[in-house]
Amino acid sequence: MSNTAKQLVAEAAIEFIEWDWIIGVGTGSTANCFIDELAKIKGKIDGAVASSDASAARLKGHGIRVLELDQVNELPIYVDGADEATKHLHLIKGGGAALTREKIVAAASELFVCIADDTKLVPVLGAFPLPVEVIPMAKSYVARQLVKLGGNPTYRQGVVTDNGNYILDVHDLKIMDPITLETQINQIAGVVTNGLFAARPADVLLLGGPNGVNRITA
Repeated sequence: MSNTAKQLVAEAAIEFIEWDWIIGVGTGSTANCFIDELAKIKGKIDGAVASSDASAARLKGHGIRVLELDQVNELPIYVDGADEATKHLHLIKGGGAALTREKIVAAASELFVCIADDTKLVPVLGAFPLPVEVIPMAKSYVARQLVKLGGNPTYRQGVVTDNGNYILDVHDLKIMDPITLETQINQIAGVVTNGLFAARPADVLLLGGPNGVNRITA
């Protein structure tokens, strides 16, 4: 994704923000661009909830107050990127291994704005390997169950999530029914969550490209 496209969608997401809001903030290079834009209006907001330690550190570096989700009664908006997205606003996320916290903050937010470049828009999810966060002792068991669902899971070497867990990346999936698959994977014992954001999809998808920002809503 070009820096120009990231800049465009980050600026477009800022337009949703109202005075005294607490902002849910995602993780990754596009979310970082949004954090940098957020810093320009930090006097307008009441603080932020971060979906990763890395994003929390970046927010604090800009002098933005970082709150725990438990300290917040309501979260008007969550802004984050995606690894893949469809026109139905279903997403694959978790390339940066922050999927569980991202999913929690997204679930707690009233409005989920996803920002990405237009190459992330796909007709069917699954070309990007689906991340699954697993309890370490369940890694092999979960992998066997994922094979039964038609996937080819690989262990993401050297990666430990902020929650102390492992990531399995599931290749070779063609996800025709993301809501059902999200539920099926989450029901496997030892799975913390998976990178399908379909049961709670984005509300707004902002896609940056050569012709500016394309906005897709439900």
